[in-house]
Amino acid sequence: MRTSIVPIFPLLLAGFGSLLLSSCGRNKDAEASAATASEIPTVAVAKAATADLSRDLILTAEFKPYQEVDVMAKVSGYVKEIRVDVGDRVKEGDLLATLEVPEMADDLRKSQAGVRHSQSEVARAQDEIARAKSAHDIAHLSYNRLLQASLKKPGLIAQQEIDDAQSKDLVAEAQLAAANSSLAAAGQQVDVDQSSTARVQTMIDYQRVTAPFTGVVTKRYADKGSMIQAGTASQTQAMPVVRLSENGLLRLILPVPESVVPTVHIGQQVEVRVPTLNRAFPGKVARFSDKVAYQTRTMDTEVDVPNPSLVLIPGMYAEVNLTLARHSAVIAVPVMAIDQDAAGGSGSVMVINPNNRVEVRHVALGLETANRVEIRSGLNDGDMVVLTGRASLKAGQEVRPKVTAMAAAAGS
Repeated sequence: MRTSIVPIFPLLLAGFGSLLLSSCGRNKDAEASAATASEIPTVAVAKAATADLSRDLILTAEFKPYQEVDVMAKVSGYVKEIRVDVGDRVKEGDLLATLEVPEMADDLRKSQAGVRHSQSEVARAQDEIARAKSAHDIAHLSYNRLLQASLKKPGLIAQQEIDDAQSKDLVAEAQLAAANSSLAAAGQQVDVDQSSTARVQTMIDYQRVTAPFTGVVTKRYADKGSMIQAGTASQTQAMPVVRLSENGLLRLILPVPESVVPTVHIGQQVEVRVPTLNRAFPGKVARFSDKVAYQTRTMDTEVDVPNPSLVLIPGMYAEVNLTLARHSAVIAVPVMAIDQDAAGGSGSVMVINPNNRVEVRHVALGLETANRVEIRSGLNDGDMVVLTGRASLKAGQEVRPKVTAMAAAAGS
């Protein structure tokens, strides 16, 4: 009996070859699948979201006191007492300094004596009126008696005697009128002398130098014993007593560009940021020049900033955030996601749909800020818009969206 022996090596070789071919086929499929996945581009996207947008203009200015003045003396004299120094806070009407003017007392006594003299003249004129009235009454009575007797018995009294009586009556009447005129003149002189006395008293009151408004003493010019000249004209070289600054309310003078002048209005609220203090303060547009400067094409606009605690100091720099427009609760996307039309007011965006396919949408644009732009129509809240690389994308193309750090920063 012959035993049949099957060769094993050829079978092993054939099995190894089949396994090798199968493995090569699977590797090719995997490589083809990987190659297809690598062809899907990754794009940076951002979500359209509801936001409050505002277009602001940052202007820099220097704080100035609401009002500041060098307090002058109305009369010349020596400083008898000065009660304030630099940094002191005073209220309106507070005494700052007292001057010594000895000749003022002499002028006052002279004026008062003049008033008394005029009053004596009035009394004398009144007595003169009484005397003149009595003389006139007697002369008038005598004339009337003679006249009546002559009418009853013509020829009884000589005409010469009647004429003399009439003449005396007229003289007495004239003397009474003169006495009344003298009384009026004496009364007017009293008024003149009293006015002179009041003037001297007013000048004496000017020896007290008081604060014209509530503020802070920022400079002191004079000391006790200093000679102060009367500051009676703006061209005078007289030395002031102190400089007073109202710091409880400060003002900022902003050079607003001509392009945004129409957006500025009285009462507009602004944010005033002081870098030195790293704080922000509320302010309000209080006034503007209503004229654009020819050289700079700007309009001076003043912002009042309350400073009750005096934490702000004149001379500090401040940045004013002037809001030109504000839209609340609007759909907004980053500016870099928009391809704007040449005419403006509209544009297009690339949107990633739920199937990760690219769609091109036309949108109507609204308020634009430095980072974002308002979408009036064409997008919904939550839509994903492409930020970069739009030139290499086509409508309907499959992409792999990714919210990057750059996209998040652009949408903030």
